Amino acid sequence: MTLNNVEKFRAKIEAGHVCVGSAISFSDAAVSELFGEAGYDFTWIDMEHCPIDLGTALGHIMAVRGAEAAPFVRVPANDPVLIKPVLDLAPAAIIVPLIRTHDGAAQAVRACKYPPAGIRGYGPRRGTRFGAVPQTEYLENADSQTMVVIQIEHIDAIGDLDAILATPGLDAVCLGPNDLSGSMGLLGQIDHPDVIAAIDMVVRKVRETDLYLGVATGYTPETTRRWLEKGIQWMCLNTDYGSMFTQARAVLDGVRETERILNRSR
Repeated sequence: MTLNNVEKFRAKIEAGHVCVGSAISFSDAAVSELFGEAGYDFTWIDMEHCPIDLGTALGHIMAVRGAEAAPFVRVPANDPVLIKPVLDLAPAAIIVPLIRTHDGAAQAVRACKYPPAGIRGYGPRRGTRFGAVPQTEYLENADSQTMVVIQIEHIDAIGDLDAILATPGLDAVCLGPNDLSGSMGLLGQIDHPDVIAAIDMVVRKVRETDLYLGVATGYTPETTRRWLEKGIQWMCLNTDYGSMFTQARAVLDGVRETERILNRSR
């Protein structure tokens, strides 16, 4: 077993199953452990939009090791300086947001790979299990231990999609429907025909490659079915706070409804 359960994620998709994860925004690493214990396949530790620093991200990554979930980290930007220390936490995947061109995709891959394939600086700690893994053995496997995932979430990427998908070293593509719709002047209108057409083009072209196709979106049974029918292979559904709010509101609404029923019967 690897440090990050990446082999479990890959094996499940290769066997024809869909991997399901949730975005993580809270600092407490127990949140990630909870999702792992609930049976989620991966977590999406969000350093782009949420107040998560490197130390907090490390806690989340460590928390799911025993729970057999794969920790993904979305970095704030396509910047090798920002990506390098996250790689040294040994996550299962680095998610790079807002890729718009082939050059951007190539830069993301270079940032995540050691020379000669990339420009990643050498300074592993956790990745070598603090010295338990010899350097030669570590380097033989390091580039494959953290998947490189790019987000297609801007209309500019559609125009350069063939070149982006042909970038050597990519492992997966993730659709971002809301930002994609926003780049088209249709923010939030992910069911608009133009947005659907753009999404369907990405889906078709990605599924013609060996890349894993994912999406980050909210959950409803209806929309999830539509994504699965399109051929999505992994899904980041909802957020930790969204799931907590939904359940908290459902409990409260249930109590209030019971109270109303009892009051009417008196």
